[in-house]
Amino acid sequence: MASFVTEVLASSGKLEKDDLASKISKLSRKVEETKEEISDMINKKYSEFIPSMEAAEELMDQVESVSKDIDLLKSCIDNEVQRNLHEAVTEYAKLKQQLEKNTAVINMLQHLQEFDSAMEEYHKTLQQKKYETAAKQLGKARASVEALKAWNTSDLPLLRALSSEITVQRENLIYHLGEEWKQLAVWKLPPAKELTGMQSFLTTALHLTGGESKEEKDTPSPFLSSVLQALAIQGELHKKIKLFGQVLLKYMLKPLIMYPSLLVEVSEHLEVGTVLSLQSKENQAERPTPADVYSKILLVLKTLHKHLFDTAVGEKKVSAILGDQIWEEMSDCIIRECLLYSIPTNSSQLAAYDTVIKETEHFESHLKEMGYLPGDSTDLLKYARNVNCHFASKKCQDVIVAARKLMTSEMHNTVKISPDYKLSLPKLPSHGGGSREKQEGKKSGRCDQQILENEKQLNQRTLCLPVCRISESVQELMELAIKTLSEAVGSSPQCAVQLFYTTRNIFHLFYDVVPTYHKDNLLKFPHLAAIQHNNCMFLAHHLLTLGHQFRPHLPLKDGVAYFVDLVPGFRKLGAQCFVAQMNVQKAEMLERLSTARNFSNLDDEDNYTAASKAVRQVIHQLKRLGKVWQDVLPVNIYCKSMGTLLNTAISELITKIMMLEDISTEDGERLHTLCQTIIEEGPLVFTPLPEESKNKKYQEEVPVYVKKWMTFKELSIVLQASLQEIVDRWAEGKGPLAQEFSSNEMKSLIRALFQNTDRRAVALTKIK
Repeated sequence: MASFVTEVLASSGKLEKDDLASKISKLSRKVEETKEEISDMINKKYSEFIPSMEAAEELMDQVESVSKDIDLLKSCIDNEVQRNLHEAVTEYAKLKQQLEKNTAVINMLQHLQEFDSAMEEYHKTLQQKKYETAAKQLGKARASVEALKAWNTSDLPLLRALSSEITVQRENLIYHLGEEWKQLAVWKLPPAKELTGMQSFLTTALHLTGGESKEEKDTPSPFLSSVLQALAIQGELHKKIKLFGQVLLKYMLKPLIMYPSLLVEVSEHLEVGTVLSLQSKENQAERPTPADVYSKILLVLKTLHKHLFDTAVGEKKVSAILGDQIWEEMSDCIIRECLLYSIPTNSSQLAAYDTVIKETEHFESHLKEMGYLPGDSTDLLKYARNVNCHFASKKCQDVIVAARKLMTSEMHNTVKISPDYKLSLPKLPSHGGGSREKQEGKKSGRCDQQILENEKQLNQRTLCLPVCRISESVQELMELAIKTLSEAVGSSPQCAVQLFYTTRNIFHLFYDVVPTYHKDNLLKFPHLAAIQHNNCMFLAHHLLTLGHQFRPHLPLKDGVAYFVDLVPGFRKLGAQCFVAQMNVQKAEMLERLSTARNFSNLDDEDNYTAASKAVRQVIHQLKRLGKVWQDVLPVNIYCKSMGTLLNTAISELITKIMMLEDISTEDGERLHTLCQTIIEEGPLVFTPLPEESKNKKYQEEVPVYVKKWMTFKELSIVLQASLQEIVDRWAEGKGPLAQEFSSNEMKSLIRALFQNTDRRAVALTKIK
């Protein structure tokens, strides 16, 4: 019986386990005994020096035997334990897998139960118009469906049905919320095609019900909060607010900003709630004042805040959402349509602008209290505070526009400039002080003494402009430049610098615009060319001293050229314009003389008529120019110009006559007649005006301005003189004739005038 039990236990492995335990126990005891004996042996061997070699060998055999038993036991343990451990792990994995499946099924059933409960609660609260609760329940149902999809069972028809139901119910909720939103804020808008002016906005109105009860109109309505919260949960609130903000801007806020005659009226009605409507009033102002704009906008936004947007959604108020949508565009409109036009046009008005800055601060503080604006500073307030820069920019823009208008205006409206003319400079603040003036007086004492000792002093009119005419527009342009520089004096440094360079830009603009804009007229009309010449010289004259007059009062660095560097350019511009007109007149004069048929064969009546006509046309041209130039140009410039043109005519005539090889007596007489016509009528163009009678010397000094005048007079004499008279006027190379002609020219002229006789030969020999 015992052997049978042993066999059964051995087959099951239990007996072997028991034997292993007993064997391990026995081995442990043997190991302890061996350890003690070895210790004793070592102690005796090394401490007591007792010979024990035989005992040591026996102990070694005993140790080897124990080691073999340990190795056998270890291999047995490894084989048995490893086999049983593998079986246990496999069995545990199967149990764990089964448990996980069961847990997953339980979780899915829980999510389905949560979905069903959420949907039931959703339908119930939706019917009760508890939209916030309904939105939250729909969110829970969606979360349950998403959790089910996470178990990789999305292919189940059930999940597809649940997802479809969630989508349908979300759209249903959004539809209901949209209908409720429409009832909260009802717009009455004018037709889009009729938005042509202020009158078209008078039909605009906004009805706010707010969903509040009649008993509690001053407290936020739970229903309104529920609708807004539900819209936020569904992600639709920002879309609704954005659309509402766009309509609010287009049909209410922007018209209130743009039209000063528009105002908003808030009224309470039992049936429709609060109504905001646009009304009109008489207002003559072209642009609304900032105070009016701010008050109208605040009235609208306060009403909206009270009845619609004073509700928090999460950590943010609904008013803040609306502010994010409309603030940037609304502030740009306020700047563009209101603040821009409120910037002063004169520096003396800048101090009064502090009121506008305070009004802007007050406006923004109200918006921040209601939540429409964050706490940081905005572009609107920055724009208002930066008034100095905007004043300078606006002033500069206005100045450039005014200057360009003057430059493109008619040039022929002129004013007369006399030597006594002075620019009317404003009274500038004293610079330096009395002590400095005294010091300068002491320094200049020696210089004054030298001046007193010097008998010859500068004339009172030294460096004064000569009498001439300039365009009224140029005089106004110079006054504009002085006015702009006066604005710079006393302004902020940045503003002063900007205004100074704007003044320089006025003259740069004149240099570029006037010659281009009036190009055709300056070539076509000699009157305008003379005026343009004077205009340029007038500007150059005053630019010499303009910078010096304002320099002590402007905050500019040393080394700035001010306006002196522009002077050569203006002088050159005036000279070029007038020289171009002179070239035009010269070309016309030579073209007229070209029709005289070279002044040959004047005994032919047709030839003489053509030559006479050409000369008369030249005289007429000179007289016409004299009429348009004499009262415009300075006397010396006028005389030089007319002298140059007359000299061109007589030089051409001299050249043509000297080229003739045969001049008959009749030809000579007629040539003499033509020359006498010019000699008699030519100097008349130099006749001074009645008010310039003291300038008679200019007529007497015609040869000064007409280089060939004496040559021409001598030629006229020769054309009717005898051989003896010619020889006498030659006076062996010392007479007046010899001063104007060379001997070869004179001999050629004698051969053309006289026949080949002994007397002519004798005369020719005397021309040396």
